[in-house]
Amino acid sequence: MASVKQFQVTFDCAEPERVARFWCEVLGYVVPPPPEGFATWSDFDRSLPAEEQGAAFACVDPSGVGPRLYFQRVPEGKVVKNRLHLDVRVGTGLVGEERVAALEAECSRLVALGAVRLRLLLADGENESCLVMQDVEGNEFCLD
Repeated sequence: MASVKQFQVTFDCAEPERVARFWCEVLGYVVPPPPEGFATWSDFDRSLPAEEQGAAFACVDPSGVGPRLYFQRVPEGKVVKNRLHLDVRVGTGLVGEERVAALEAECSRLVALGAVRLRLLLADGENESCLVMQDVEGNEFCLD
């Protein structure tokens, strides 16, 4: 049996730091320390050639359990629905109205951070309720 590999989740976006800081707030992630020799990420960024400044940003799970999230600037905008999305697990173990209330509470918090609520999908006998949202650049994700 093959060993489990570490992985990171990479987001293509227009404003890497803005999107990264949004996801830090959503997931409780943190910005890792800047490279050795730099007091801040801004200092590091200014050391890069002009065309590379602001081109990437990352955040990490402070417990070291979750994957690193990496955000890279791309020239094209988002055109269609994501083929992959994150499910933010805020209703685990909850059912019915209690689950919907937990999803709605987290939705309100994330809307205040710049997320957009799309639609609530109610339990259907096979799946529990979830709430479909978009991050600050329109990438879909679910509150599950």
